[in-house]
Amino acid sequence: MKLFKAYNLYIASELPLPELIETEGEPDVVVRFGKIDDANATQHDGGKNFVGEIPEVCKCLIQGGREIVINPLPNVDETLLRTVLLGPILCVLLRQRGLLVLHASCISINHKCVAFMGGSGWGKSTLATAFHNQGYDVLTDDVMPIQIAAEQVLVLPSYPQFKVFPEALSSLGHDTKNLSPIYQNASKLSYKFTHGFQQTPLPLQRIYVLDKGSEHLISNMQPQEAFVELIRHTRAISVLTEKEFVGNHLRLCGELIKSVSFCRFTRKPSLEDLPNLVKLVEDDIALITAENDISNTLKNSFDYSLATKS
Repeated sequence: MKLFKAYNLYIASELPLPELIETEGEPDVVVRFGKIDDANATQHDGGKNFVGEIPEVCKCLIQGGREIVINPLPNVDETLLRTVLLGPILCVLLRQRGLLVLHASCISINHKCVAFMGGSGWGKSTLATAFHNQGYDVLTDDVMPIQIAAEQVLVLPSYPQFKVFPEALSSLGHDTKNLSPIYQNASKLSYKFTHGFQQTPLPLQRIYVLDKGSEHLISNMQPQEAFVELIRHTRAISVLTEKEFVGNHLRLCGELIKSVSFCRFTRKPSLEDLPNLVKLVEDDIALITAENDISNTLKNSFDYSLATKS
């Protein structure tokens, strides 16, 4: 087995995972091949023991956030098997480990995380790639695990690869001739990069919920709206149905809303406008930073005034 690092975990895998960064150490997670039969199926409890099937790809057993057993179908495309393992299967394992896992891509601005959350095809990867083009570091593409503990909200980095439509890459100036589909006959290309990957967790500052409209607009969201969007865009939400997991998921969503700001990010569907969208987010984050600086200055002045009077 080779050892890889992703999502702040050391993953030992019998299946080669060239998308991930090789490392050394003691594994947190083991991925191995094995038979999944009726005896395994009896272990399924919708929580710490999950048995499932990805049609035309594989059967899988995911246990306790520590072990993944995969039983591939004969002659399955290995790139498709890796895509499924690094996507939906790992999402289940990450949730078993107590993480909130969102359908979102994430970048770093001023050493804080800014995330783009939305459904498939809504432009998460394209926006993150556009920011990467401008020199910003990337943490995640499509799968964003969040650790919420001790009043701190951290995003755990995934691995240095985008899954992007070829026309989006071309619009950003990339030559797509030597890029391969993420799996056979897939519509998206695998764009791996060596620079600009943030390998350590960072605090989450803001989540932009993507929407489509007739103009580019960023608007604040009410907590109730944010809660609905979190439920809608949590990964593996329909498969982990055990009562403890459902309750923990609702609790994590509530804590995230208290700690992080949410905005609706409405955009016109135009690749030519990507530089304008980057600038719009940059200006929005700069405004937040300025407001926080003013707030902290006023608080410090008030605390100093109280101290001198006493």
